[in-house]
Amino acid sequence: MKSIAEKSLSKVPEVTLVFWVIKIAATTLGETGGDAVTMSMNLGYLVGTAIFAAIFVVAVGAQIAAKRFHLYLYWAVIVATTTAGTTLADFADRSLGIGYVGGSSLLFVLLMASLGLWYWSQGSVSVSAIDSPKGEAFYWATIMFSQTLGTALGDWMADTTGLGYEGGALVFAAGLAIVAAAYYWTSVSRTLLFWAAFILTRPLGATVGDFLDKPLDHGGLALSRYSASAALMVFMLACIFFLPQRAEKRRPVTPNGR
Repeated sequence: MKSIAEKSLSKVPEVTLVFWVIKIAATTLGETGGDAVTMSMNLGYLVGTAIFAAIFVVAVGAQIAAKRFHLYLYWAVIVATTTAGTTLADFADRSLGIGYVGGSSLLFVLLMASLGLWYWSQGSVSVSAIDSPKGEAFYWATIMFSQTLGTALGDWMADTTGLGYEGGALVFAAGLAIVAAAYYWTSVSRTLLFWAAFILTRPLGATVGDFLDKPLDHGGLALSRYSASAALMVFMLACIFFLPQRAEKRRPVTPNGR
């Protein structure tokens, strides 16, 4: 029998500064790792998507089946969503030929649909209200759409607007700063701010990842995708090992999403 304390805990980490630091590292790793498979290994976007989608299905299945919070498993699923999101967005934007605007628009609709269905089914899209496998499934589906959308947005900002990878990263970092300011100095729904920040961290990681591994004549640093991915992985593991993270507590959600 589970104790009352165990029953009150979610299977996702508490949302703290550490959470966001690791999340940004994971999204950057998703970009360099995804590109390493599709570009450096020359496997292409379709094969890369199939590989990472399979990893995601296995990882999220293990996460949903787990009876309690497992920190390393949770972040493994997050990395799986970022790598799969990278290759899937690139496949949609480039191989299918729908472009960054078309890909971003399609993924935005899918993300909003996932959130809408989740709210209709569960009555809340707050991470504090996840208390069933069905709620977890909606949570991970929404994350997958947000990670894929973020990749398309990052590529669009860097390539189409002419801002480049550094400029794109600054734009998304500024967006995150606005969300943080709203969190501390306004009464805007915390659930809304969480998903806004979650979405924005992905294009930030995508532009930073591209800046690290793209050729010099494309505005990047031309670092090895393998080396960059390995360094990001070590950083993530160090953060997970040395910095404390607790499971999010389940609690009732008030009308303003706090």
